[in-house]
Amino acid sequence: MDISLPAFLSDHLKRIILMEKEQENITPYKTFIIVLAVLIGLTLTSVALTRIYLGAITAVAALVIAAVKSSFVLRIFMHLKTDKRMFSVLVIAVALLISTVITITFLDYLYR
Repeated sequence: MDISLPAFLSDHLKRIILMEKEQENITPYKTFIIVLAVLIGLTLTSVALTRIYLGAITAVAALVIAAVKSSFVLRIFMHLKTDKRMFSVLVIAVALLISTVITITFLDYLYR
């Protein structure tokens, strides 16, 4: 005996079944601890870097360290590692836009 369902209800049931089949991506605690240690190490490195005078290289190095730290946070804590690729592409596009604006600002500052 076949029971016909309205189209919207049938689609909703299909989505529920697909969602139940998807496995959860669980990140182990070891990964979180390693990333935490790396983030603390990079923070200490950037603090130590501010104590050394390197001219304009100091700001560039601090920005590079900040970019590496933010990539760790985005990939692990915000789960971009396991999300759809579209989110990663959008994050990379925004990062490129921000780096372009910062580069233009530095060039304006250096050549005034």
